[in-house]
This record gives sequence, C-alpha cells and structure tokens, in this order.
Amino acid sequence: MAFEQVIGQKEAQNRLMQMVDEGRLPHAIMLCGPQGCGKMALALGFAKVLLGDSPMLQKWEHPDLHFTFPTIKLPSMSADHKPVSDDFASEWHELIMAGPYFTMTEWMDLMGGENQQAIITAGESDNLNRKLSLKSSQGGYKVSLIWLPERMNIECANKILKLLEEPPSQTVFIMVCQQPEKLLETIRSRVQRIDVKRIADEDIEEALRNKRGVSEDVAYRTARNANGSWLKALELLSTDSENELFLDMFQMLMRLAYQRKIKDLKTWSERLASMGREKQKRFLDYFLRLIRENFMYNFHQEELCYMTQREEEFAKNFARFINEANILPINDMVNRAIRDIGQNANAKIVFFDMAMQMIVLLIQK
Repeated sequence: MAFEQVIGQKEAQNRLMQMVDEGRLPHAIMLCGPQGCGKMALALGFAKVLLGDSPMLQKWEHPDLHFTFPTIKLPSMSADHKPVSDDFASEWHELIMAGPYFTMTEWMDLMGGENQQAIITAGESDNLNRKLSLKSSQGGYKVSLIWLPERMNIECANKILKLLEEPPSQTVFIMVCQQPEKLLETIRSRVQRIDVKRIADEDIEEALRNKRGVSEDVAYRTARNANGSWLKALELLSTDSENELFLDMFQMLMRLAYQRKIKDLKTWSERLASMGREKQKRFLDYFLRLIRENFMYNFHQEELCYMTQREEEFAKNFARFINEANILPINDMVNRAIRDIGQNANAKIVFFDMAMQMIVLLIQK
C-alpha cells in the first residue's frame, strides 16, 4: 500500500486519492501542517501513487522522483559553489530510508552542519529545472518533492515560481511545508494547499502499541502529551531526550531570574549561545510551549495541560508566576528572540537581554 507508513491522517489520504480518481490532479500540491503530523509520509505515499508504486520506490531511487531539500555549504566546497540536493544525495537517502518521520535536527546532524542554517539555493532551482526538462523515463509522471520550501532563498523562490507558472510536461510538484507564511504569496497562489491536521491521539496510541510494543497505560499518556505529533511521541519515550536539557535550561533561567543573579544569568545566556542556531530556535519553541502549559496549570485547567511528569513537578511551584499580566509580554519577548536568532543576531546579546527581561516579567501580577 502506498500510505502504509502514514500514521492516521485518513482524511488527507482520501483527499489526495480523490484528486486522482476524479481526474483533477493539480500540477502543484502543498502539504502544510505542524512538525510530526506526517506530511512527508503523505508526500512519499502520494509519490508512490503517481509513479505506480514501482519496486524502485522501495529504496526511493526512482528516476522520475526528484528530491529538493535544504542544504548547507561544507568547507570542502569551492567559494563559488551553490550547494544543491545532489551534493547530499547519500545522506538524504539514509535519512528517508530510516522512515518518513524526521526533523531538521536529524538532517543537520547527517549533513554535519549544526552551526549553520540550511537553505535551498538558486543552484538547486537551476538543477531541478534541468532535470524536469527531460522526458519521463517511465512514460508517466515526473514528481518533484520539495521538503521545506519556506527555506528557499529569494533567488531560488523566484526561479521555482517560474517553474510553477509554466510547469514542465507531466510534472507534479509536491511541497512539504511547515511555515507557509514564509513563502512568496505568488508561490502560495499557484499551489493546491492541503492542511494536514495534528494526528488524532487515538491513532498515535494505536501506533505506539502496535509499532513500538508500548503498554496501554504508557501509550495513552504519551499520546496525550504528544500533541498530535508522532515525533513528539517518540521523543517522550526517550529518556535522553533533548527536551530534558531544555527543561533544565528553562528551570535554571526562572530560578536565576527570580533570585536576580545577574552574573549567573550571563553565564546561562553564554551557554545557550554556544549551541547551534537550530538548537537555539528549538529551545525557544520549547520555552513558548512550557509557558503556555504553566499558564493553564496556574488556572487549574489540568485537563488542558500536556506536560511530562518532570515538567508537571516543576509547574506545581512555578506556574503561579505565569499570569494574565505577563503571559502576552513573555510570548512577545520570545517571538522577538526567535526572529532575531533567525536573522543571525548575536546570540549572547539576544539571550542575555531575554534573561534580564524575565527578572521584571516574573514579578508582574
């Protein structure tokens, strides 16, 4: 079956198949949704449908399936070289063969670029244009699967726009997008957008039992805290999760800010600044989530809280500090930090400024 690796998402599967069955397949589809909902799994499954579920797709090596994804520039590359997906073909193959649920973190680790920001370059759009200008080797569709098109630089985005405006013969573009608002409006207007919802808790729970052999009790609690993400569910099962580090950093910031230990807060900001920018952005996303959970916990809405046992233990004493007076300013502060880190601002300054603001925000009532 084409969609055998997809967890839940029957509605999205049915919509994709309906396009084919009714003969109204658009030349460009964009699957949008939160991390871990299964967008890539759906995209790969749909590629199988379009390419005839060929035996070559068992290893994702079909000549009419072209992958585009964010890349980095390695020290070994020449100064004028624009990195393209083909430069990392073996690493990408290793990633997708391990399964269709993965993160940018895993991809960055495989490429060896923790301290860089991965993008899709204009060199990639030129390369893709050449590939798609050729006839289909199997006489059917050519499929261009673009992972995270929002990471295209402006030169690449404009060239991809031209491809979408005048698509090569028998070509279907499948974009897997997490932040569609970052794409050019002209690109968004030329694709058929399909919003992929969070995975139902029941589907995650069932998959944990059947695919991972997890007990019913653990599967239920994990599925509830996963917030519709299969990746989050797997992360929660892992005892050495990155979130354990993030929780430690969150707790440290709040305690030091409450105690007004400026020197220690400077050390805290320097430690966070020493991490790669992708990891810094993941910490800030985690920070936003935990602030929201503590706000709900403070108002005794435990049924609406989705925390691990460790997070909940900390919330019992900390949640009272997150209230109506500071919840919005804290969210604004963290979103500014996410923007600044994304624009390559000095991380030490960004995080120390954030730490100083927390001293004031924690005492607001």
